[in-house]
Amino acid sequence: MPSISQRGMSMPQSPIRKLVPLSNAAKKRGLKVYHLNIGQPDLPTPQQGLDALKHIDRTTLEYSPSEGLLSLRKKLKDYYDRFNIRVDVDDIIVTAGGSEAVLFAFMACLDPGDEIIVPEPAYANYMAFAISCGAKIVTVPSSIDTGFALPSVEEFEKLITPRTKGILICNPNNPTGYLYTMKEMIQLRDLVKKYDLYLFSDEVYREFCYTGAPYISAFHLPGIEEQVVLIDSVSKRYSECGIRIGAIITKHEKLKESIMKFCMARLSPPLLGQIVAEASIDADKDYMLMNYNEYVERRKFLIDGLNRIPGCYSPIPMGAFYTVAALPVDDAEKFCRWCLEEFEYEGATIFMAPANGFYTTPGAGRNEVRIAYVLKKEDLAAALRVLAAALAAYPGRTN
Repeated sequence: MPSISQRGMSMPQSPIRKLVPLSNAAKKRGLKVYHLNIGQPDLPTPQQGLDALKHIDRTTLEYSPSEGLLSLRKKLKDYYDRFNIRVDVDDIIVTAGGSEAVLFAFMACLDPGDEIIVPEPAYANYMAFAISCGAKIVTVPSSIDTGFALPSVEEFEKLITPRTKGILICNPNNPTGYLYTMKEMIQLRDLVKKYDLYLFSDEVYREFCYTGAPYISAFHLPGIEEQVVLIDSVSKRYSECGIRIGAIITKHEKLKESIMKFCMARLSPPLLGQIVAEASIDADKDYMLMNYNEYVERRKFLIDGLNRIPGCYSPIPMGAFYTVAALPVDDAEKFCRWCLEEFEYEGATIFMAPANGFYTTPGAGRNEVRIAYVLKKEDLAAALRVLAAALAAYPGRTN
């Protein structure tokens, strides 16, 4: 039998999805499963987007331009203007979701053996995309004890080698919900400027910042405009994960030319998704404010509830809709499996993402889980009751 590639063997399993078969089996047994594992918003898609989908009047569903529909890119430019992100239409390349944006950015910027420094815990698919192009993710650890604040400049500099090509951040952060401060962003700016690196900045959660401080984009940092590669997606802000529309934004002309070669090879981003995304950008302020306020309430409810459970600890996330929580268990992955395979409480169980899959450092995150607060408060309350009961019953509890 032919062998599979080393690249395929090295690809990490998704910590978000790898326990799905256990969840499906629990549902077949008749259990209610509270999904805290995946960032799939349950809030409605903008009516403008749904109406655009219903009223498509094309007689042929054609290829779009490889860089995306011009009308969508114009709308995106106007959207970024609202956040003082000053880019031209030609700086925006539409992709099949934020995931393709990261992959194409890596493929265009990195050679096999090149390295990217990423604060961990980090979105697990970054590692997968780096492996896809033969590059290496080098992680610099952040800690739950400091709320996952950015590690010091000195810690980054220890990791910089002749193969280092960039630093990657997610701001606000998935999986921790951390929001980088202006001071931290300036430190990153100075690093990439000093060592002539790319700053890859995944900013898909910019609408969900819960502090009084202004949102800081990598494009707000003076002096590195052509070194910034911004990753974006409509999935989270408009509850449109399924339409698969994202974007790469860069002012680096040669990089744009390189990225376009990959875009042409995959022909075009999804036409129907672009139509929906373009219409959704017209969602009124009330829509965004409603979603924002709902996540603020869910965040407070979840974090308060978690920290009342004996032995549990979660810092307060300042952005996105995730938190990483420490649990009083010997092994969070074993605990998550046990919850799905062996435990039920009042006919229900919970599905969380083991946080070890968001780290590359061996043993890191062993007692941590990522929780997405994308359920209504009534379901979050029920999930917290199930979690408390599960921790009380779990044979591997540590305190």
